[in-house]
Amino acid sequence: MTATANTTHASTSTVGAVIRTGVAATAAASAATMAVAAGGQLAGISLELAGAPIPVTGFGVLTAVFSLIGVVIAALLARFARRPRHTFVRTTVVLTVLSVVPDVIADAGPATKALLMLTHLVAAAIVIPAVARRLAA
Repeated sequence: MTATANTTHASTSTVGAVIRTGVAATAAASAATMAVAAGGQLAGISLELAGAPIPVTGFGVLTAVFSLIGVVIAALLARFARRPRHTFVRTTVVLTVLSVVPDVIADAGPATKALLMLTHLVAAAIVIPAVARRLAA
């Protein structure tokens, strides 16, 4: 009975650490994607899709939403997966690749598309390793 209680406590602590780290990484990624978008805009890259402007803050908001979805996935994997780190990294890499598909087909210029894809990669480069480090191998 004691071993079960310790195991439950250990996995709860791991989930808490994953969530805390994930929220911090999400904040950093949101700030970074806004900085990349603002830098691109200052360099003369349009932030318009189909003629509608994307506000710089929109990059941060969408980064936060999708990063937090990734944190939820990580927390679930920490609790239920046999190899949470491996599964999380594979899953999030696939999701990152899929996330650039809309950018490729977007109604925007090549530089705008490249900037949009760059923001996805920047967010992934911040969030995935930070969260993965908190997951059991």
